[in-house]
Amino acid sequence: MPEQRLTSAQSLDEDQKLDLTLRPQNLDEFIGQEKIKDGLKIFLAAAKKRNEALEHTLLYGAPGLGKTTLAHIIAKEMNAGLRVTSGPAIERAGDLAAILTNLAPGDILFIDEIHRLNRTIEEVLYPAMEDYALDLVIGKGPSARTLRIDLPRFTLIGATTRLSLLSSPLRDRFGSTYRLDYYQPNEMGRIVNRSAKILNCQVDDLSAKKIAERSRRTPRVANRLLKRVRDFAEVKADGIINLNICEDALKMLRVDELGLDEIDRQILKIIIEKFNGGPVGLNTISAATGEEMATIEDIYEPFLMQMGFLDRTSRGRVVTKLGYEHLGYQMPEQNKLI
Repeated sequence: MPEQRLTSAQSLDEDQKLDLTLRPQNLDEFIGQEKIKDGLKIFLAAAKKRNEALEHTLLYGAPGLGKTTLAHIIAKEMNAGLRVTSGPAIERAGDLAAILTNLAPGDILFIDEIHRLNRTIEEVLYPAMEDYALDLVIGKGPSARTLRIDLPRFTLIGATTRLSLLSSPLRDRFGSTYRLDYYQPNEMGRIVNRSAKILNCQVDDLSAKKIAERSRRTPRVANRLLKRVRDFAEVKADGIINLNICEDALKMLRVDELGLDEIDRQILKIIIEKFNGGPVGLNTISAATGEEMATIEDIYEPFLMQMGFLDRTSRGRVVTKLGYEHLGYQMPEQNKLI
């Protein structure tokens, strides 16, 4: 199976340049997540009025929903410098200390995948978030001594796809916590149209709607699909995307009308054909598909469960009636009782 999927909400190498081009620059340009935007507008205005740094903010939700984009927007709205890093990149306490001591007053530190910080680094972060101070231990043994370094008042923005993996002490130090939800169909349509304009891509309303419907309610997937359909149209139809061209492109990409790709369908088919629809354990699915358990649980399962095609029970994973119907299978009577 390919390591990188077109419909994966995880960021791929090809997304980096595309994200910079299509990323909204302010809250008014940001489509969707209205409750979060309303709350942020108030807190941003209050912080600017008091000439203070914004409270530490935690953003969580599935990949590709706009956590990094919101962090960049917050920095621009606050006219603050932005330092970007990630949990896995901070390997030692000294790495974090170097970052924190180089921040200017009011700067924003954005830590992506903050749930992957190790506990030793978290303990350094606690006084930095709470007291704006850095406690360091110099030397070893009996001659060791502690040194406290004052830090400028800064804002930490953390982003995570796994809120449950954050320790309670770290989670409690964030003043504001926002959960990003999947986008509504009409919002996805607006996102596709906006991206098409930025890319100078001619797409009609029906085609934009078709791309939006197959984007798994995730902007990152929508932008990636639009880019691939645009490439197809440039070769096959002088760059103009109409409904026929759009459908041909999506068919070539093997993305069906609900956004399932070949791997999604294969997981469901394996459970149905080899295990009679389930229940079947995650480790068994992993062995049968050749995918790691964590990959299935974190990337494939959430969307299949969201669509109502897969159910997670105490005995294992079960394909639902909707899953059978989508793939054109007849659900056995005994499975309906599970």
